[in-house]
Amino acid sequence: MERGFFEHVLDAFDGFAGDDHGPVHAAAHRRGLKVWFGASDGSAAREHYEAQLIRVDGEAALEIGFHAENRDPAANEATLDRLLTVEAEWRDLLGEDAVAGPFLGMDRWRRISEVWPPPDPDDPEAAMEVAGRLADYVDAIEPARVRDSLR
Repeated sequence: MERGFFEHVLDAFDGFAGDDHGPVHAAAHRRGLKVWFGASDGSAAREHYEAQLIRVDGEAALEIGFHAENRDPAANEATLDRLLTVEAEWRDLLGEDAVAGPFLGMDRWRRISEVWPPPDPDDPEAAMEVAGRLADYVDAIEPARVRDSLR
């Protein structure tokens, strides 16, 4: 059986992301890849990084970035607010393509992410490019997320 595109992204991601974020947990599936740090339980995974196929205005797209998907919408807003107070720390690496705000199609969740055209699943360079950009999000946001959550 052929491996999926996002499994290849996960393999490449391991080589791109810094190793100073703690234990990495990941789940790759047919439509995406989710990466989180810390405990392996479900609560730690509520704030995570994702590369996933989505629909925007009815069109297929690839979304890459950080998500806050806590059950409590106020917790998601608080996470985003904390990250926005240190935006200068992560904006230099992520650039203007990174959009902070409500998750696409789910107002209770928050994101810092960007949207790309869908990748060619048969292109190994596309998997590398997606992995590198997902690692950029981790390296830019995770230090501030962890530091600010300890306050």
